[in-house]
Amino acid sequence: MDLLYANDAAGTYPDSWYAATSDLPAERAPLQGSARADVCIIGAGYTGLSAALHLAQAGHSVVVLEAHRAGFGASGRNGGQLGWGQRAEQPYLEEMLGMDAARDLWALGQEAVALVKSLVRDHDIDCYLRPGLVHVGESKGEVADLHAYAAHMDTHYGYQLDMLDKDALHALCPSPAYMGGIMNRDAGHLHPLRFALGLARAAEQAGAVIHERSAALNIERDAKITVRTENGQITADHLILACNGYLGDLEHKVARNVMPINNFVAATAPLRDDAARVLAEDIAVADSRFVVNYFRLSHDKRLLFGGGESYGYRFPRDIAGVVRKQMVQIFPHLADIPIDYAWGGTLAITMKRLPYLSRLAPNVLSASGYSGHGVGTATHAGKLMADAISGQASGFDTMAAIPAQPFPGGPRLRTPLLALAMTWYALRDRIGI
Repeated sequence: MDLLYANDAAGTYPDSWYAATSDLPAERAPLQGSARADVCIIGAGYTGLSAALHLAQAGHSVVVLEAHRAGFGASGRNGGQLGWGQRAEQPYLEEMLGMDAARDLWALGQEAVALVKSLVRDHDIDCYLRPGLVHVGESKGEVADLHAYAAHMDTHYGYQLDMLDKDALHALCPSPAYMGGIMNRDAGHLHPLRFALGLARAAEQAGAVIHERSAALNIERDAKITVRTENGQITADHLILACNGYLGDLEHKVARNVMPINNFVAATAPLRDDAARVLAEDIAVADSRFVVNYFRLSHDKRLLFGGGESYGYRFPRDIAGVVRKQMVQIFPHLADIPIDYAWGGTLAITMKRLPYLSRLAPNVLSASGYSGHGVGTATHAGKLMADAISGQASGFDTMAAIPAQPFPGGPRLRTPLLALAMTWYALRDRIGI
């Protein structure tokens, strides 16, 4: 079964609150016949659209092939959290790579945050970008770890994170589940689909061409690249793979290191005056569980809550029920609140929860595996690949130097092995160890 079509109708955005609150453009024409470009990009999510924009601005001719619609995948369905740094914390990176490399990755992570902000500003993308992201702990030990991390960042990076004790956190987020946390007002949150659609408009205005309903079926590599779709083909000097969880069988080396998983989000009915019983400020929150719960308020005062994962192709039939189970653990008073929208999305993770960037051939680049940290990292990865093609490869090479660890068991066994591991971690979350 093809993940591209396992849960979605061809060329149709999911029935999400994001789609309901976006000005969806008319469908772009699929590729017909033969075309030529300096760069062919497969995938019109954050990675592909950012790469297209930056390449077109640098004077390259660019064609983007998208199997569905621009922003259709995880880029248009995620929790909208613009996190800081890398997905993995700095002490872990320091131990794995050494202080110098860890500092380089920290700088690139901060570039990613700044890039998203600048793109929103420079291209007038109306995506409700707001500051403020809190990481919370459910136990005193978890809160102590978060505060120790904040102290480490202050001491070694000169980076300030606000430490929140239980009272300070509950003034922001009055959930009985949480005992404290850390606040970063440089990070933030946004409407992910509106951001993706804005990137697509900006890329087209810069000269890139986007073909929707144009799934890449075959890639031929030589001095030139040829990518074939159902009704056409592109010949290009360079190829960028920006498929993330929807890569399928296009590239086996990437598939060994990057695995698709499903995550789920729900939007409640508007909370109106009760919104303050969820969040007193317009901030986003993520907790410290292995399978993270994350949430924020929408601009129309709904609770947008993400929680729960599945492994394999199909989404569960009752997505709202899956998310409600997690939501009620955090906000028991919302047990009976109506859920107006519930949707799933496919993202991609790596073993180390760090992105997988790779130069697959001198003229083939790939970036994926953002592991739930993609709003900033995926957008930045697109720019890094564009820079590399334009002769500025230092940022890409730094990210590509992160050691990769293939999933055990190969394509057939990695899904059941991951499901077994996730069941164990979910048990740890429930019993608090």
